[in-house]
Amino acid sequence: MAFRSCLRFRLPPSGLPALLIAILWSLFCATYANALELKPFKDDLFAYPVMLSSENSGAYTVIDYRELRDINARDEVPERRVHAQYTDTGVRKVQQDLLLKTDAGDVRHIAVGKTGGASIIVLYLHGQGGSRKQGADDFTFGGNFNRIKNLMAGNGGLYLSPDFSDFGDTGAAQIAALIGHYAEQSPRAKIFVACGSMGGALCWKLAGRKDSGGRIDGLLLLGSLWDESFFSSSAFKRRVPVFFGQGSKDPVFPIEKQEAFFRSILGKSKAYPTRFVRFETGTHGTPIRMTDWRGTLNWMLSKVP
Repeated sequence: MAFRSCLRFRLPPSGLPALLIAILWSLFCATYANALELKPFKDDLFAYPVMLSSENSGAYTVIDYRELRDINARDEVPERRVHAQYTDTGVRKVQQDLLLKTDAGDVRHIAVGKTGGASIIVLYLHGQGGSRKQGADDFTFGGNFNRIKNLMAGNGGLYLSPDFSDFGDTGAAQIAALIGHYAEQSPRAKIFVACGSMGGALCWKLAGRKDSGGRIDGLLLLGSLWDESFFSSSAFKRRVPVFFGQGSKDPVFPIEKQEAFFRSILGKSKAYPTRFVRFETGTHGTPIRMTDWRGTLNWMLSKVP
């Protein structure tokens, strides 16, 4: 809307003040036009179901989730293979299985999109028992990983799904080195880290490190955990946006504790850029299947430090 207003703007009458106004307006328009906004990819299929309620001006929302509709009707083979219309496997043409040697150890990772000169970088860190292959599987989790791969490839971005040694300091050092490597290859890219389940332990560790905490532009916690150390992190001080997606019946990480942590962030700063999506009746893997990547990342892009 603002950009369209730029196009409609008429230059003021001649004179120095008028010329200054015109220059400043042009600079504003150029900045707005250059702001990254991800183009759609199958938005109609991946749109959230009915919103049941909303609080805090939309910062907290409750979304209707139903297993019969959102798994059984969406998947050709429930939880194993989504129906074909949810995916586009042509993106595999820009997918690579790579190895990065770091001081913390070798990091095998799947990269999709531009490994240099990317406009945006998104990493997915798996949970307990997972691997780099989980975040690159086109057919599980309702095709949602295929969507993020296509969103990155279609928007000049890079998607990374890595392996790592553990969920402790070694694993964090490996992922920080991976982030550092690709940040050097794409110095203008905004960097977002999504963490599924136990992978959240790495999200919080990365936020607290001096290197990665200063590079990350947003965190997505998907069916994951909380960590009070975030409040003393450089990422929190930079006010990087944080997204939480959680199933109301998550048996691993109780939603009440994650909601309390979300509210504690707003307690520290009412205007802090954070959002919480509660998938009503959803379980542990629901947020990985249901989170709207494009909507969430576009919101984060509008809030980056």
